[in-house]
Amino acid sequence: MNNYRVNTNYAKALYMLAGDTGAADRVADDMRLIGAVCTENRQFAVVMGNPTVPHTKKSAVIQALFADHVSAETMAFLLFVVRKNRAVNLKGISEAYLTLWRDGRNIVYSDLVTHQPIDDEARRMVTRMVEEYTGKHVELHDRTDEKMLGSFKLEFDNKMYDARIRTKIRKLRLAFAKNEYESKL
Repeated sequence: MNNYRVNTNYAKALYMLAGDTGAADRVADDMRLIGAVCTENRQFAVVMGNPTVPHTKKSAVIQALFADHVSAETMAFLLFVVRKNRAVNLKGISEAYLTLWRDGRNIVYSDLVTHQPIDDEARRMVTRMVEEYTGKHVELHDRTDEKMLGSFKLEFDNKMYDARIRTKIRKLRLAFAKNEYESKL
């Protein structure tokens, strides 16, 4: 079973459990927290992915980190995942759960990358444009990238609008490489 299927199957099980108990929104917040911890803390990811670390130690780490911050359903699920030797998949499971949760609520995740931070008016404008295009509510995540020369890059619903200067320069370079501007005499 590949990681995509493992992540999706565990996420579906959690989504069904959370839906039955009425805690789907709370579990979504918990999954955001777990995904952030997996992304930002390399040591945590290494411990969870290490097959030589016993289940008891992994469970203790999970309880120490998340006991006061996640719901009872999420904690029981995390301990179950550890018992089933799938702790290495926590990040993927959290992402798969959030995808299911957004689909169930007609929400599209949108990622906006700019050189400088944007103001609230620009954030509202981008959100409105994506809502009009997709017909869904938008969960906008905006971040900055100091390496970006200018403009922006917007990703949503498996689509990308790339208005970066770097991309425009690359397109021009390709166009000039074809020698379309040279006389064909």
